Amino acid sequence: MRIAIASDHAAFDLKSELVTWLREEGHSVDDLGPYGTDSVDYPDYGYKLGATIASGAAERGVALCGSGIGISIAVNREAKARCALVSEPLSAQLARQHNDANVIAMGARLIGVGMAKACIEVFLVTEFLGDRHASRVKKLGKPEEAK
Repeated sequence: MRIAIASDHAAFDLKSELVTWLREEGHSVDDLGPYGTDSVDYPDYGYKLGATIASGAAERGVALCGSGIGISIAVNREAKARCALVSEPLSAQLARQHNDANVIAMGARLIGVGMAKACIEVFLVTEFLGDRHASRVKKLGKPEEAK
């Protein structure tokens, strides 16, 4: 699977570990940065990740910052990106099943590398259930259609 990953400086170390692991697992990984621990602004990287997903250059994305909150907000500014903040595998599973999330966000200050890997594993293999969830997901990218 082609996966794009981005972070801020607070999550650089976690991102680096996950990039290596994902490549070892056989995935094609596009590391969108940053490439060091100098202070950066998470919106820049969240926007870049959202645009990468929207363009179809990656099937799934992983967004990381200190809490996961800020970068998830930035990714979700892109209408075709559906980024869910997760902290354990069940939330990653439900994000895929019910919301067709194509990006997950995690907080490097809140989650360990083992739990991050567990979330990503579930996120990558879980299918969207469709059915009653499909019309709701369609509205996520088109707020004007909400009643």
